[in-house]
Amino acid sequence: MDTMTSTKVVAGFCGAFLVFLLGKWVAEEIYHVGGHGEAAYVIDTGADEAASDEPEVDFAEIMAAADPAKGANVFKKCQACHKVEPGVNGTGPSLYGVVGRDVASVDGFGYSAAMQAVEGDWNPEHLSNFLAKPAGEVPGTTMGFAGLRKIEDRANLIAYLDSLDN
Repeated sequence: MDTMTSTKVVAGFCGAFLVFLLGKWVAEEIYHVGGHGEAAYVIDTGADEAASDEPEVDFAEIMAAADPAKGANVFKKCQACHKVEPGVNGTGPSLYGVVGRDVASVDGFGYSAAMQAVEGDWNPEHLSNFLAKPAGEVPGTTMGFAGLRKIEDRANLIAYLDSLDN
């Protein structure tokens, strides 16, 4: 194959590519994929009604029925980063005596600025909200845990942590 033939082949591919790009541009101009404002017609699927029909769960009742032994099993997800011995920090602070303790108050642990900005104490309700989705409750936290979805798991874990310091 000589130089002229190879030049024609390369030029053919480049021309085909340019036609393809031009066709893509024309198609994007004709058919807009993104929405512009509100939908003209919304189909009601009843999803909002189904969400509101769910009974409100009383966290105090769930905490009263919590089982610390089951919470010890749930804690296995936490023990990679947290310790339950007093004054022993891991990647995360020691969780000994965490229930009722002020937020970001373990001596010798370097909390993130987001966690230091949180005021109050770790009461069971606050702990449950945090454990459900840590990044949602404290945006900017360095805790990389996704959270515990089941409220029973959170209650059992809190009961276990509360039982440690008597």
